[in-house]
Formats: sequence, C-alpha cells, structure tokens
Amino acid sequence: MTDEGPTTFSLKSIGPEPTGATPLEEDDLEGLIPDFVTNRRDLNRVEFDNITRALSWGLRQARSRGPYGLLEAEFVMRLHREMFGDVWKWAGTQRRRLTNLGVMPEQIAMGVQNAVDDMKFWHANEIFSIDERALRLHNRLVGVHPFPNGNGRCTRLMADLYLVSVGEVMFTWGSESLDVGGETRERYIGALLKARHEDNYVDLVAFARS
Repeated sequence: MTDEGPTTFSLKSIGPEPTGATPLEEDDLEGLIPDFVTNRRDLNRVEFDNITRALSWGLRQARSRGPYGLLEAEFVMRLHREMFGDVWKWAGTQRRRLTNLGVMPEQIAMGVQNAVDDMKFWHANEIFSIDERALRLHNRLVGVHPFPNGNGRCTRLMADLYLVSVGEVMFTWGSESLDVGGETRERYIGALLKARHEDNYVDLVAFARS
C-alpha cells in the first residue's frame, strides 16, 4: 500500500521472473513510480525506456572516466540508479533482504568493493583477456547481487562499459533479450554457472560474443 491508495500492480500481474532472476516481492512493488503500470508488459516497457536513456549516460561516463574511474563501488550504485530510477524508488540502493542468489545484505558493500578492486588489479596487470576480465566483473557483481532487482542487467552493462572504457566493442549477449525466458537465456545461465563453479569462462565468452 501507498499513501495514494492500493496499487493496481501485483505479483500476480507480472508473473514469474525469468530463470535465475531475483523475484520481486510485494514490498518491492511499493517502490513503483509510474502509476499506469498494471502488468509485466507495462513494466518491461518503462524499464526498457529508462535503460535506453541510461545507456547514453553510461557510454559518456565510460569514455570520459576511463577504466579506473568506472571501476568504483559508487559508480555501480549510480549506474543502477540511472537505469531504474524513473521506475523504482529503491533504484541504486542495496537490497535489505535475503534473495535466491547473493551474499548476506550486510556483506554487499564489501562484496562490491572487493569485486571492483580485483578488477582494477586484473586490468593493471593485464590478467586474463579483456573479454574475460569484463565477464569476471559481471560474474562477481551478479554473485554479490547488490540490488532488490535488475542485478543481471546492471552488471552486464558494467561489463559492457568496461569494454568501451578500454576502446573495445560491447558484447552482444546472444543478440536476444535476456530479460525473458527461452533458449538464449538458458544458454547464458548455463555458461554463467560453469564460469562460477568451474572457473571456466570459455562458454561465457563465446556466448557474450555470439
């Protein structure tokens, strides 16, 4: 509930999240900003529009800041806020509940900081290929799961912006939306889990460039 009255948006109206995604909960829905959103289609549209605007901002930041300016915990939080701040009041804030993936809420700040610090070290010492570095950053951050929702989208864009900051081309991520279920998302999740559990990034690099 909000002060304006009950929302017409509900968990039932959005349906299940794609495989591996963090489900929204009822208290998350209280942070919804647009008052016309009543179903998943509406939500997807407003989030897509917000992310499209954030992409232009992110590309400018990547080119002006360079890799070291990008690899800051504050920037990760700011990026999420830019991507979802027109849709959710909690955009850019740390989650406060346990989720199906991620560290304990009190470990989030340190987890994000460690991920970007390790990435700076890999970058400075040219450890791993550039593509693998970017995907390791994505994998580490999505494993922390800093936000109530939108973790995959935000951390994939972090990987893309790192590539741009060093003069490389962004990933294609299978050339299809990963925000819905289907074979492409299943391949992505499988490659991500292989990288996480076996420290083998061959499949994830191939997928990200496919």
